[in-house]
Amino acid sequence: MSYTPTDVSAAVSSMDKYRGSETGEVGAALVVVGLSAERAAKETLIRDDMIRVAHRAGASIRLLAEVSGLGRKAVTAIVSSDVPLTD
Repeated sequence: MSYTPTDVSAAVSSMDKYRGSETGEVGAALVVVGLSAERAAKETLIRDDMIRVAHRAGASIRLLAEVSGLGRKAVTAIVSSDVPLTD
């Protein structure tokens, strides 16, 4: 795998964003937490989009709650929202 200078610069900028002025172990931990939070947020958006797609295709709220590990109220809120599907 190879990375362009732009890829490396973007990665360093993301790390600096979360590390702030902290160094050593604390700084490294903050980077991991920050990047993990970004990834989790993206995965949540994808999951919610797929819940909406599955519901539009006929999946029941009960089944969606079961496979997602969410409660029925949470799934109902997701399928009822007017959030457009992400790109």
